[in-house]
Amino acid sequence: MSESKMNWDLKSYFPEFNGAEMKEFKKILVSDLNAILDLAKSLKDISPENLENWEKVFMSGEELSKKYSHLRSYVGCLSAADGNNEEYLKEEADMIVLGSRFEKLGVEILGKLAVADPNTIERLKALECLKTSSYYIDRLFEESRKRMSDEKEVLASDLAVNGIRSWGRLYDTVSGKLMFDMEYPNGEVKKLPMSQRRSLMDDPDRDIRKQAFYGGNKTWKEVEEVAASCLNAISGTRLTLNFHRGINHFLDVALFQSSVSRETLDAMFEAIYDEIEVPKNILRYKAELIGEKAISWYDLGAPLEIRDRQAVDWESAKSMILESFTGAYPKLGEFFLNLCNDNWVDWEPREGKRPGGFCTGSMLTNESRIFMTYNQSLGDVLTLAHEAGHAFHSFIMKDLRPYQKYYPMTLAETASTFAEMILERGILSNVDISDTEKALMLDTEINHGAIYLMDIPVRYEFEKSLYEERNEGVLSVSRLKELMVDTQRNVFGDVLHEADPYFWASKLHFYITSVTFYNFPYTFGYLLSRALFYRFANDGEDFLKRYENFLEISGSFDCEEVVQRSIGEDITDKRFWSESIKTLEEPLKKLKELVPKIDLQQTQ
Repeated sequence: MSESKMNWDLKSYFPEFNGAEMKEFKKILVSDLNAILDLAKSLKDISPENLENWEKVFMSGEELSKKYSHLRSYVGCLSAADGNNEEYLKEEADMIVLGSRFEKLGVEILGKLAVADPNTIERLKALECLKTSSYYIDRLFEESRKRMSDEKEVLASDLAVNGIRSWGRLYDTVSGKLMFDMEYPNGEVKKLPMSQRRSLMDDPDRDIRKQAFYGGNKTWKEVEEVAASCLNAISGTRLTLNFHRGINHFLDVALFQSSVSRETLDAMFEAIYDEIEVPKNILRYKAELIGEKAISWYDLGAPLEIRDRQAVDWESAKSMILESFTGAYPKLGEFFLNLCNDNWVDWEPREGKRPGGFCTGSMLTNESRIFMTYNQSLGDVLTLAHEAGHAFHSFIMKDLRPYQKYYPMTLAETASTFAEMILERGILSNVDISDTEKALMLDTEINHGAIYLMDIPVRYEFEKSLYEERNEGVLSVSRLKELMVDTQRNVFGDVLHEADPYFWASKLHFYITSVTFYNFPYTFGYLLSRALFYRFANDGEDFLKRYENFLEISGSFDCEEVVQRSIGEDITDKRFWSESIKTLEEPLKKLKELVPKIDLQQTQ
């Protein structure tokens, strides 16, 4: 598949894949990286006498990170859009090798920071060119306290290429090529790429959802041993490294990566379980609407089954988002219009596309790209708005240096969900939108609430149990299935009828090797965004300056301080999270008022 068959325009990265410009860019990047790595290796420990040389290491490393993000984003776009192209996959593997070189530079820096005294660190941060990098250097200093010897860290970096990252890459390759048999209600059977399963499981027709669920799981069963091997290898490698680095608990890494304290995380989950009846009531109502006593896993994201419901084509989806964004937040609307006009989205369903969606970008050009598979559902429209929120976050930060742009996933997911809520409220406030469409949007909003407050906690609790048991040995396929089902039933209780024993295999988030516990930040961001949005609803446009300040400083402080500085709230207080959860009672109430006015397809 050529680049021209993709929807997005990648020419601002390079004129052509593996062309002269790309090859020269990569050659210079590798050469410059090797040079600065050699310099870092030659330098003695960081001290007042050699700060000038270490200043060069930090400044050069920052510039190289911009170029690396450019090349990595480009290759990531290509390999996601066409997982069958072996040249793209080969280049993706090369990116992992190049990334290991950056890790070795990090090893040198962390090794020298580990033995530096605090006064020297303060003098380093006081250098004119590094004054705005204080938080970044503080985090490096903290990280340096939990590491192995330089030799072991270098070895770990080398082994990662053919170890943990290879397992993650294997999963990506296998999942990208998976096809499943989809049996439609009329008896027609189609072999579809796994990337289309998610949208089918959000179909309003319960029979379609059910067949996508069963058909997909039948295929996942065929590769269950591969998936289990990947998951065991990834989790086992992390636990081994934690032990040798003196990290006492596997969550410590996730908390550090998320820039959040355990106190805050515990407060959020305590609030979720205290208020669990809020999402359970959502699912009870969903079960009532489909004529069931409880929902099954494939009902979790299902929309209302509307009689003669129309699909949302691509152009309508863009118009819907643009109108909502522009009406509430003109700056966001203008950004989205430019994003569409510049063709930053790869959206069409195609064989070979990887499952899922993401937003990536280059710190060199300050441009973003959005990857998704659009299957004409309202959920897909929200996905586009979600990823556009990520891109807008990067846009707000475009004038900052790279060391100020490394914001955690917890805060990244806030910007994306905030954009979703603007879309939702735009549709609900439009007098030209029918009650049916408004009901669909309210239904989507409460569905997301149930997912973030029940599905994501399942992932979190499952992954915690996985790591606890993995400490004792390898988990078998049967144990992984048992553990997943038990976790789903513990969280959902009586509102769940049929669980999903293969969710551990089909959820790609468990196989991301760059970030551990790629789950709770979604709920964190979702609830934080609802808190932000309700302040926006009360304060109007005056709030948007505070919101943009929130986005801009998201890479400069821990989450607690970012929220305190921007909106003056204490997120270690369970009350903050409980209040955000309770905001879901309003859309549920409105939906119940609207449903009698619309023409629902009778399931039973």
